[in-house]
Amino acid sequence: MSAPRRILVYGVYGAGKSTLAQRLAGHLGLPWYPVDDLLWQPGWVEVPVAQQRSRIEEICRRDRWILDGAYHGWRDVPLARADLVVGLDYPRWCSFWRLLRRTARRLVTGEEICNGNRESLGSVFSADSILVWHVGAFGRARRRMRAWQSDPSAPPVLLFSSPAALDAWLTDLPPWPARADGRRASGE
Repeated sequence: MSAPRRILVYGVYGAGKSTLAQRLAGHLGLPWYPVDDLLWQPGWVEVPVAQQRSRIEEICRRDRWILDGAYHGWRDVPLARADLVVGLDYPRWCSFWRLLRRTARRLVTGEEICNGNRESLGSVFSADSILVWHVGAFGRARRRMRAWQSDPSAPPVLLFSSPAALDAWLTDLPPWPARADGRRASGE
């Protein structure tokens, strides 16, 4: 397989999509577009779906990109252009534990998530809590990744069932783009 130039990282909330997208961007020299930055305005105001779709379409028209998620109103856009889907298909306990740990850290540190937005106790204990979203979305995300993997018309899908399996793949992944002399190529 030649090195992918358009990668969709997919998984349930808390699986590590953004962390992986950032690592892949550095390793492969591809631009990463954090989906949360495109979907949320300050004050956790959701960007209208039509505008989300327009933003994603503009990114996906480019030759090189990494996206760390794909949502209902525009999931078809990156799937139609991706060279590779990397699916984080971890067990529920693993992704939920990661989400819980990340949420607690963000509450303590006040870390900004996107566009000035931060976790708060109110958001964590609300009906719209990301923890609640995880519980509802886990099965759907898993079924979706597995369906993509078995669909011959979909881009190639690599599913990782554990962080250790993902780390092993990343360890073996050569930097790209590389030249015949082994040095990294520059530019686009």
